[in-house]
Amino acid sequence: MPPLPPDLVERARVFAQGNADASPTRDAATVVLLRDCPAGPEVYLLRRAPSMAFAAGMHVFPGGSVDPRDAGQATAWAGPSPQRWGTQLSCDEELARALVCAAVRETFEESGILLAGASPADVVADTTDASWEADRLALLDRSMSLAEMLARRRLVLRSDLLRVWGHWITPEFEPRRFDTRFFVAAVPDGQRTRDVGGEADQVVWMAVCEAVRRYRSGALAMLPPTAVTLGELTAYGGVRAVLAAERHVVPLMPRAVVDGDDVRLVLDGPDGERPADEVAGLSS
Repeated sequence: MPPLPPDLVERARVFAQGNADASPTRDAATVVLLRDCPAGPEVYLLRRAPSMAFAAGMHVFPGGSVDPRDAGQATAWAGPSPQRWGTQLSCDEELARALVCAAVRETFEESGILLAGASPADVVADTTDASWEADRLALLDRSMSLAEMLARRRLVLRSDLLRVWGHWITPEFEPRRFDTRFFVAAVPDGQRTRDVGGEADQVVWMAVCEAVRRYRSGALAMLPPTAVTLGELTAYGGVRAVLAAERHVVPLMPRAVVDGDDVRLVLDGPDGERPADEVAGLSS
């Protein structure tokens, strides 16, 4: 995997010496948006702007922190209940509701894709006109909540369009930490992603296998959770197979190993430690 930035290397050293405390985590959700292409599943990636405080320059999936209103307001809902999501996400019902709402909200904010419809059997066909853009900007500046937007448009959140995929926690030595649930979803028929700017300076659709190849060559910078997720997805020939996959999700938190001048991220498992991006041949 790419070397850690110098500031994080130094922080990892300080933390390893017992001279720093772990920062608290913030609950977050991210969504791997998929569509089919001749080479297999294709994924939507954003490159975070160099000015961002977290993961600057990294290619990521749409996502972000939970907004308190994601759980605090009644959201019109279709599909598996928050209680059922809580079982899948290993959390209580309130947090499960917040995570699913955050997943839908952040996906709309960062791609223009909205996992909602006029009924439990319907999904919005197009979100590209000026009124939708006004709503997206209102979500971004927090002048409107997801629940308010859905209520005004008489829409229901389609939780059945999401599948849980993974659970990653930022390493303890990092100053900004997130406890993030990863979801997968197919782009609904008729909807189109668009370059919405903001935290990203570039967006791209790319075959999963090509994204993995570019990561291994050093051409595509990613954090371990993104790289591992893409590596896992190379095992599937299409989006339908991804959505039908049975997943046993456990939380993963890379840790830093300091060995002289070398600082590397590893994951602990039953067979000992391994590089944090090692899955499906990702580590080189």
